[in-house]
Amino acid sequence: MRSLFTVLLSGLFLFSLACAEEQKADTKKEGTPSKMEKKYEKRNADNPEIAIETDFGTMTLELFRDVAPIHVDSMLARVRAKFYDGLLFHRIIDGFMIQGGDPKGNGTGDAGYNLPAEFSKLPHVEGTLSMARAQDPNSASCQFFICLAPASFLDGKYTIFGHLMSGHEALHKIGKVAVGGPENSKPVTPVYIRKMTVLTDKTDKK
Repeated sequence: MRSLFTVLLSGLFLFSLACAEEQKADTKKEGTPSKMEKKYEKRNADNPEIAIETDFGTMTLELFRDVAPIHVDSMLARVRAKFYDGLLFHRIIDGFMIQGGDPKGNGTGDAGYNLPAEFSKLPHVEGTLSMARAQDPNSASCQFFICLAPASFLDGKYTIFGHLMSGHEALHKIGKVAVGGPENSKPVTPVYIRKMTVLTDKTDKK
């Protein structure tokens, strides 16, 4: 009887382990940080990289100079001038995107100039860095957004100029911030871009 009880306990223990492993697998499928932080392969080894520091973590991004050189060089210039430091992610829509880089903090500001559209065939997917604009295709300036999920309805209509390399957990934490306002997209508590820096740029003079 005792040995039977031991066998039953062993069986239950093994069953519990199997269930735990199955649960871990299911959790990973749902998108835990370990799943989010997947390995990223650069589109082009010569493309520059930047970092966005926030209270939710740091995001690093490859900038696609090979696709949208005007937008990339504009952002690099603004980053070096510390234009973005202290600005907000003023618009957040969970399951869609986070938008920031407006000096006015309300979606109406710009950098004092506009950029010509550099549309491409690249798709808007999770981690895509794209430039916000008004109705005019050539009205982009300094406001950008990062996709939280695929958004194919934006393809070919907004300039994609980069992609998230690391910091998926930070991205999705920001995406879950409580929002309100008329469009239900303004963070209840401000989400700051604490600092943006250029990590690598092969065009820099030695």
